[in-house]
Amino acid sequence: MKIGFFEVEDWERLYLEKKIKDLGIEAEIIFSKEPLDSGSVSFYKDIDIAIVFIYSKLDKDVLQNLPNLKYIITRSTGFDHIDVDYCRKNNIVVSNVPGYGNNTVAEYTFALILALARKFKPMIERTSRGIFSRDGLTGIDLAGKTIGVIGTGRIGSHVVKIAHGFGMKILAYDRQKEEELIQKYGVEYVGLEDLLRQSDIVTLHVPYTKATHHLINRFNIKLMKLDAMLINTSRGPVVEMEAIVQALKEGRLAGGVGLDTFEAEDVWIEEEYLKRDDIPAIKLKKAMEAFYVLHAENVIVSPHNAYNTKDALYRILDITLNNLIGFLNNNPKNVVCCKE
Repeated sequence: MKIGFFEVEDWERLYLEKKIKDLGIEAEIIFSKEPLDSGSVSFYKDIDIAIVFIYSKLDKDVLQNLPNLKYIITRSTGFDHIDVDYCRKNNIVVSNVPGYGNNTVAEYTFALILALARKFKPMIERTSRGIFSRDGLTGIDLAGKTIGVIGTGRIGSHVVKIAHGFGMKILAYDRQKEEELIQKYGVEYVGLEDLLRQSDIVTLHVPYTKATHHLINRFNIKLMKLDAMLINTSRGPVVEMEAIVQALKEGRLAGGVGLDTFEAEDVWIEEEYLKRDDIPAIKLKKAMEAFYVLHAENVIVSPHNAYNTKDALYRILDITLNNLIGFLNNNPKNVVCCKE
């Protein structure tokens, strides 16, 4: 049995090596700091198990070069970077790591909300230059505001609890209503369009699927209040980047935009990248949109950092190893794609 761990930092390797030894796992173990993708797959053709993170793009072209592969664990809740249809057809079991960052991402969501509500970005930029004027830094209270939570699963439910603590009115949109949230926190489930119209703050907590692609788009974003705030800590393509750019240019979303993930995050936007003459037109367009958003005063962009606490990172590794033990004992855990 040959197991490959990818996108592993030094401290993670030390932790995993000790745990693997303590658990008595007997296998050839490979650790790599790099993702498993089309550029690296040729070095790992004989692995039986691949344990990856979100930057390993396991599409059909990569997976068909791993003939011995039987099991994939992604150290994330989302698994849209894995071709699960190919895995299903080729008897490759796929597990994810759910639940590790429920409160973690919810807390970060409110960090973004508070930073925008109290104008931290321009305030910090000014004070770093020795300017202590309060002009233009008037913020808003959260108490009494309406927050629209799109997706009330594990993370969205925590967002609801925090919002309730702030004294906010809570609207929600989800295919499945959570009665506990309705009874304990006064959540009102409404249609998506009604949520967008009524909310002062809209925050997304849904997986990326065909159904959620551009869930917020250039058409329905116009339903939002002019001074509304938009937060995305879920998956980038859930919100159409062009919609954000268009809204900002038209003076809408004046409450601000907080993006921990965005549609063009896999596109380099540094000056040297933009100078290249071999970039596909669509990617160049996405890069320019991202560049515009990054430099807007009322936009905060972070590098997919919402999950990134010590507590959550250790939970990820522990759940990953629990998944691995389950598979080795013919009892796979947290399966998102199984054998046909």
